[in-house]
Amino acid sequence: MYPTNYLKFGLITICGPTATGKSGLALSLAQQLNSVILSADSRQVYRDFDIGTAKPTAAEQQLVPHYLIDICDPTKTLTVADYQQQAQALIASPPASPASPAPPALLLVGGTGLYIRSIVQGLKIPRVAPQPELRSQLQSLGQKQLYAMLQQVDPVAAQKIHANDPVRTLRALEVFYVTGRPISEQQGENPPNYPILQIGLDCDRLSDRIEQRTEQMIAAGLVAEVENLCHKYGVALPLLDTLGYREMKQHLAGEITLTKAKQLTVLHTRQFAKRQRTWFRAYPQIEWFDADSPDLLQQVWQRVQEFIPPLN
Repeated sequence: MYPTNYLKFGLITICGPTATGKSGLALSLAQQLNSVILSADSRQVYRDFDIGTAKPTAAEQQLVPHYLIDICDPTKTLTVADYQQQAQALIASPPASPASPAPPALLLVGGTGLYIRSIVQGLKIPRVAPQPELRSQLQSLGQKQLYAMLQQVDPVAAQKIHANDPVRTLRALEVFYVTGRPISEQQGENPPNYPILQIGLDCDRLSDRIEQRTEQMIAAGLVAEVENLCHKYGVALPLLDTLGYREMKQHLAGEITLTKAKQLTVLHTRQFAKRQRTWFRAYPQIEWFDADSPDLLQQVWQRVQEFIPPLN
């Protein structure tokens, strides 16, 4: 039984490749709905990583309350299971916006497909935290032997994991050795019983958008942000080897020029966006809109009004 302030009508997700304008659209919709925004971005959850993750600005957060950002220290790891637990808690008892004590719908917004899938499909995720010592021991054996081990202890998982996928192979073995049960027995889905509208944004000129946003991030002080993060947390911090931060770190180390760092950031972001597009396009439930359409907000708002009853 859900609490009395449970979602009136449902959940609206806004997803798609990076730089398609998801945050801007969500901000406008949230204001029209008198609702709030739940972030679905795997880097925005970390404090201090702001410019390079396109985190909502202080002004934007004043306009509309944002949740699930700045909830983890960069020296720690927030797992998908951790994210899912916090997001589901917010959905079960929605935070009120200043203008509406009971939002008609919540907005789940971001480009991390697994975060969104964990909510809209109710993924069952083994709550096993990363085990650094165990992982180190396993990695020393090499991927070929690890995959052979996985075939023995969890043949079902091995059929779904490519022999050359070290990340998923390692995770499956980690779960098995920590819990004593195959990861394939602990996975599955438990879809939520509230209505969900899934909106996707994409466009033909995504490459241009990525280049423009990279320029904007650099102009906003990305290099200084990376420099400060290196001083505060050390250059070996894993998050500093993610998109945008890695390239600027190379520049600060004198390995490449700022121009080259910018070029690499654009290139790697385009590659990342291509992977995001492939991920999201695999889900037919997503309704796609052209991010470059001059009347995008009107189109999406019309669909939202079809999804929920009139607000007045």
